[in-house]
Amino acid sequence: MRTRIALALGAALALVASLFAFSLPAHADTGFRVQDGRLVDAAGNDFLIRGVSHAHTWYTHQTGSFADIKSLGANTVRVVLSSGDRWNENSAADVENVVSLCKANRLVCMLEVHDTTGYGEEGAAATLDEAVDYWLRIQDVLHGEEDHVLVNIGNEPYGNDQSVNQAWAADTIDAVERLRAAGFEHTLVVDAPNWGQDWQGIMRRDAPQVAAADDNTVFSIHMYGVYQQESTVISYLEHFVNAGLPLIVGEFGHDHSDGDPDEDAIMEHTRRLGLGYVGWSWSGNGGGVEYLDMVEGFDVNRLTPWGERIFHGPDGIGETSVEAPIYGGGGEPTDPPTEEPSEPPTEEPSEPPTDPEGECTAEFRVTNEWSGGFQAEVEVTAHTALTGWVVTWTSPSGQTVAHSWNTDLSTSGGTVTARNVAYNGTVAAGAATTFGLIGNGTAVAPDPACAAA
Repeated sequence: MRTRIALALGAALALVASLFAFSLPAHADTGFRVQDGRLVDAAGNDFLIRGVSHAHTWYTHQTGSFADIKSLGANTVRVVLSSGDRWNENSAADVENVVSLCKANRLVCMLEVHDTTGYGEEGAAATLDEAVDYWLRIQDVLHGEEDHVLVNIGNEPYGNDQSVNQAWAADTIDAVERLRAAGFEHTLVVDAPNWGQDWQGIMRRDAPQVAAADDNTVFSIHMYGVYQQESTVISYLEHFVNAGLPLIVGEFGHDHSDGDPDEDAIMEHTRRLGLGYVGWSWSGNGGGVEYLDMVEGFDVNRLTPWGERIFHGPDGIGETSVEAPIYGGGGEPTDPPTEEPSEPPTEEPSEPPTDPEGECTAEFRVTNEWSGGFQAEVEVTAHTALTGWVVTWTSPSGQTVAHSWNTDLSTSGGTVTARNVAYNGTVAAGAATTFGLIGNGTAVAPDPACAAA
């Protein structure tokens, strides 16, 4: 964002348009990749980003935010980092811990360097080349994390100086090629100029050049005051979709100092077009844009109006987010398998099979633990087709649930009842879905029961 997260920068105005068409080849067989203009995982499953930005570089002690963001249904967290050019550099060890927090909380990490914000207009901003220098310094801790990490090279890397902005494509290609030459195999994310809002239409015009240079790069538009009209939102999103170019809304809010963006249109039409979005931002905004906090004081129990809207409103995170396939979430391959299935048995069974386990079963697994607490996931497996499910268990002595996600969870005495939410109640026979929780007390797995609801 052209942030005022105690360090605000500036504003952008109107949008221009131009048209191009392009078709992307497929790339890579590990980690995330771009395929047919869409972000998919290594198995070819679509991944629709539903996340929020977290200002980690200024609030490195707020590590509980990762679990809190997950508890409200997000599948991605966009993590603000500093290359050391403007703010204190996030060390390799710190970034390694950030990635571990994402993985522990079953989140995809989109890591971004914020120091580039507004280059050419903001005198203190770093160049994309300097951002690449930083990525190379921390490369060792990102190697092997291609399934869990997206690299957003530099936040809003140009301001409104048109003479500088015209170099956006060439500079972006140079940055991408340096990272590839150094061995980065991650999906890369590149932001638009004009403080991310591309009102001069430079990314819209030149994105095919970048895509031609690297077929595993996703384009990111930031939607604030330039995108006050639904028609402007639709025009920009549909241009990329029609051109076969991968796009996400990498930042947006419900209001801004440069105008009132149409957040309803952004959320509705990203859902309609199957595009990802990341809202700005979890907490900690200052300088007059505190209204962009989703929670007050990093407290998950104090949702702001913006937080209520993005997490619980129509087309919001709670309604549309699906956990990344790498963590066992939903998603179907974008293309059918090329191999024919093996022939079925020619003999019919003498009796219909019986299911001794009932309608569904639930498995409780502790995935992380620490002194006084733990994280767990519960996998619900359907033995008959379900349209709803309920899981119950008796908590071991002293154990309580602090937060949960992908479920409507309640407790009464020592009994915990977890029900499906709107988007994960339908489970085909033989398929499974998961929900997660943060618990207090000893990391002892109870024995849950499952039934259709």
